Amino acid sequence: MVALKPEKGLLLVAEPSIIGDVSFNRSVVLLAEHGTLGSVGFILNKPLDFKLSEIIPEIEDDRFKVYNGGPVEQENLYFIHRIPQLIPNSIEIASGIYWGGDFESIIDLIAKGAVQISDIKFFLGYSGWAANQLNDELSASSWVVSKNNLHSSLIKKSSKNLWKEKIEELGGDYLLWSNAPEDPTFN
Repeated sequence: MVALKPEKGLLLVAEPSIIGDVSFNRSVVLLAEHGTLGSVGFILNKPLDFKLSEIIPEIEDDRFKVYNGGPVEQENLYFIHRIPQLIPNSIEIASGIYWGGDFESIIDLIAKGAVQISDIKFFLGYSGWAANQLNDELSASSWVVSKNNLHSSLIKKSSKNLWKEKIEELGGDYLLWSNAPEDPTFN
C-alpha cells in the first residue's frame, strides 16, 4: 500500500493502537486544512448526546445531530456541508465538501426546511495540529491517511461503522482489528 501524505480533503483514520484517547480512539477525521502552519480537521464519527436545537435556541428542528469535532475549542460550533450555493462565504475543502459560511443563513434555511440532515454536519470543537505535529503523529503510527472515496456523500454517511469500514478498506493486518472490541481488555 502506498502511504498518502496528508492534505485537505483526505481522511485520517486512527490506528487501532490509539487506546485510551477519548477524542481520537477509533476516529475518522476529515482534514479541512493542512499546510506549513498546521492542520485542522473534524472527527466525523463521534456523535454527542444532544441536538443542534438544544444549543441554538433559534433552531426548532431537532433532526440535526452535533458531533465532537475534536478537543480544541469545544465551546465553538463548526460545520461542514455540501450546499455552498445556499450558504454564502463557504470554503471548499475538496470533493464538493465545504467548511463554514454565514451561520445566519443556516438558521434561516433550517427554519424554511431548505436544508436536509444529509447536507450538513455540525461539530463542537475541532481537531488541530501545530506545524509538523501531524507529521510527527504519522511517523509514530498514530494515523493512516486515507482517500475520501465517498466525496460529498461523506456528510450523510452514518457514523456508526465509519472507522470499521475505513479499517477494512486498508486490508491486510488491519482486518483483524475491524472486529476487535474498542477496549481489548474487554476481550
